[in-house]
Amino acid sequence: MDVRGRTILCLAVLPGLILAAGPPAEAAPKHLAPVPPATLGLMAARNTAPSAPVLLRAYKQESEIEVWKRAADGRYVHLKTFPICRWSGQLGPKTRTGDRQSPEGFYTVAARQLNPNSAYYLSFDIGYPNAYDRAHGGTGSALMVHGTCSSAGCFAMTDRQVGEIYALVRDALAGGQAGFQFQAFPFRMTARAMARHRTDRHIAFWRQLKEGSDRFEATGREPLVTVEGGRYVFAPYPDPAVEALAAARRSEEEGRIQALVEGGIEAVRTTYADGGQHPSFTALIKRAAAFGAAATGATAPMTNAAATAATVTSATAYAPDPSPAASPFSAFVVPAGLGEVSRPEALALAGREVVVIPARRRPPAPIDPIQVAAAFVPLPVIETEPSPFSRLRLAEEPSRLTLAASPEPAKPRFLTARFAARPY
Repeated sequence: MDVRGRTILCLAVLPGLILAAGPPAEAAPKHLAPVPPATLGLMAARNTAPSAPVLLRAYKQESEIEVWKRAADGRYVHLKTFPICRWSGQLGPKTRTGDRQSPEGFYTVAARQLNPNSAYYLSFDIGYPNAYDRAHGGTGSALMVHGTCSSAGCFAMTDRQVGEIYALVRDALAGGQAGFQFQAFPFRMTARAMARHRTDRHIAFWRQLKEGSDRFEATGREPLVTVEGGRYVFAPYPDPAVEALAAARRSEEEGRIQALVEGGIEAVRTTYADGGQHPSFTALIKRAAAFGAAATGATAPMTNAAATAATVTSATAYAPDPSPAASPFSAFVVPAGLGEVSRPEALALAGREVVVIPARRRPPAPIDPIQVAAAFVPLPVIETEPSPFSRLRLAEEPSRLTLAASPEPAKPRFLTARFAARPY
C-alpha cells in the first residue's frame, strides 16, 4: 500500500489578524463547493479522479479520518488524513440510544444519506445501525460525520474539513458509486495494538474488525463484508491472486500477535471520560486560552466558549494553495470555526491506559550442553614480554598465556587461564 501522508496542519487565526478576507461575492452554495485545487493535484499524482470511488476510514484513539480513492489500477490509494475535532464515548461499539458512543464497524453511505441542510454545516449519516448492530439489538440513529466540534456519538470535524470531505464523497457518488464504505475502528488495527488490548471485553469484536482491516491493507480492495450469525464475515475476493494476498497478511498478523503475547507485552485497557479529539485541536485550544489570558491579564484558564470565540476561524488538514502573493492566513479565515467544543472538561481524561497485565521479559532459552560445547572455538595464545615494572615471575621472562574453555559446559561458562614460562 502507499505510505500514508501523516502531516496534519492546523493554523490559528486570531481576530486581530483578520482584516478584509472573506468568501467570494458569488461563492457557490456550501454543498456544491468544489474540491480544493490542491486536493485535485493530489488525485492526479495518485492516478485517480474526483469521480472515482471513495472509501473512508475512522480511528477513534488516533482521532483521524482517512480518505482513500480508487486508482486506475483498481486499488484504493490513500489521499488525505483529517484530524477529528471531537468524538464521544469509549472505545468499543455503539449499542443503544443515548450511550454517546461513536460507532465501530463497516457501514455504507449512499447519496440519500448526505445532508446539505445540516445544522452542523454539512453532514452525512454513516448508516448506523447496520445489520451487525441490529443483530445485537443496537438502537439509535443519525450518527453523522458533520461540522462543528461537538459530538454525542458522531465524528465531529471543523466546518472547513467537513466541507472538503463532503465534496469528495459527493463527487464520487455522482460519478456512479452506489455507496461508499465507511470503516470505523477503535484504533489502528496493528498487531501491537491487538496484543496490548487482548484482555478487553470487546476483543472478540475487534478481531472481526481487524480481519476486514487486514484484507483492505493487504490488497487495496474494499473488503466484501456481510453479516452472518451476528458476526462480520468477509467473502473471498474473486481474483485468487488478490485473495492469496489477504490470506497471507492474515496469517502474518496472527503470528505477530502471538509472538508479542509470548514475548511478554503488557495488556492495557484504554479509558475515556467521554471521547477525545486530535492533539492538534487540543493544542489549538490551549494556545487560544493562553492568548486570551495574556490579553485580558487573567490568571485562570478561559472557558471553552471564550477560548473558541478567541481562537480560530479555521483548523484544517491541508495547507492553502501555494501563492507567493497571498497572505499565509488568507486561506484559513472563513467559513469554518471550531464552534462550541462539547464537554471540554472530559478531554483531560482522554486516552488513559490502565495496565491490566504488566509487561514481562521473555525467559532465556535453555542451554543445550552439547551445543554449548560445540560453540567453543580455539582461543589465541598471547605472547608476553618481560616488564621492568613488575616483580611477578610472569613478567621476569617470556611466558605463554593459554586460555581454555571450562571442560564442563553444563556449568557456568568461565574461562580458565594457565600461565607457563616459555623455555628458550
